[in-house]
Amino acid sequence: MLTGIWKGAVISLVTVLLVTMSLLPAARAAVIGTDTYLTAQTPTAKEQLQTVLDRDDVRARLVSLGVDPDQARARVAALTPAEALQLQNRIDALPAGAGALEVIGIVFLILLILELTGIINIFHKI
Repeated sequence: MLTGIWKGAVISLVTVLLVTMSLLPAARAAVIGTDTYLTAQTPTAKEQLQTVLDRDDVRARLVSLGVDPDQARARVAALTPAEALQLQNRIDALPAGAGALEVIGIVFLILLILELTGIINIFHKI
């Protein structure tokens, strides 16, 4: 008798679950191109410039130069997409540190000093 009750409960539960699952909308997926994905994922030039203006060090530098940070944000918001891209490209082209020649020279000097002090033995074959 108990197995009959369990069978009825399981059958009722499975029926309810099947009916409920049939009411859910089916998931639809499609293949998208790489260009579509990248344009959706990469922020625009204006968004990137606005995030630069949100940094504390940039805001402090703007204030020290006598520029209101809110006015700078408004000007960036008023740029056309082409102007924002041109400004972003010019900002990225500015040097952020020493050039490659200076880095190679510093590495050479460090290796030379370590060689002369006997810590390393790199130049023994030269």
